[in-house]
Amino acid sequence: MNACVASFAVSCNAEDRTGVNTLQSEAKLNRFLADVEKRALRIAEINIRDRDEALDLVQDAMIKLARNYADRPASEWTPLFYRILQNRIRDWQRRQAVRNRVMVWFGKGNEDQDYDPVAAAPDLAGRAPDEELQTREAMQNLEAAIAELPARQREAFMLRMFEGLDVAGTAVAMGCGEGSVKTHYSRAVHSLRETLGEHWQ
Repeated sequence: MNACVASFAVSCNAEDRTGVNTLQSEAKLNRFLADVEKRALRIAEINIRDRDEALDLVQDAMIKLARNYADRPASEWTPLFYRILQNRIRDWQRRQAVRNRVMVWFGKGNEDQDYDPVAAAPDLAGRAPDEELQTREAMQNLEAAIAELPARQREAFMLRMFEGLDVAGTAVAMGCGEGSVKTHYSRAVHSLRETLGEHWQ
């Protein structure tokens, strides 16, 4: 996925608008979407463990943000975008749960059990192969541990740690109170520390 997705999303909302202010607003939204897309894809991938489906969900969330919320202040885009994305993820998970129940009824298993979420990005730090392997294994362990968290804990942890949202922004994105965010995040951190032990940083 690249920035052309963001440009496409904004163009969906801008077909019949003109003016310098509109162009500046579109450019700002394009920059926001280009900046957020890789982190959003990572979050979606960890949640659903299917890169193609995750890409579709992120694109849908971008399009909805551009169509419905482009005129909102830029400071509101991040929590709005992640709320849209989390809703898309939950909808996808519900559909998959129904699909899996149907497949079990007909005696068919899930063919996607071998999905591997290892990031394919090259190592730019110039580390030795054994160091790179250790880092990769640590990331695998972290992603696996995050995937095992209850859904709301996982959301709170990823929005706070991966996206860097504050408590208030995370509450908007999750559609809950700030106290709930603090509780879910605290429980997630505690659980990850127990699971990862000495590997937790």
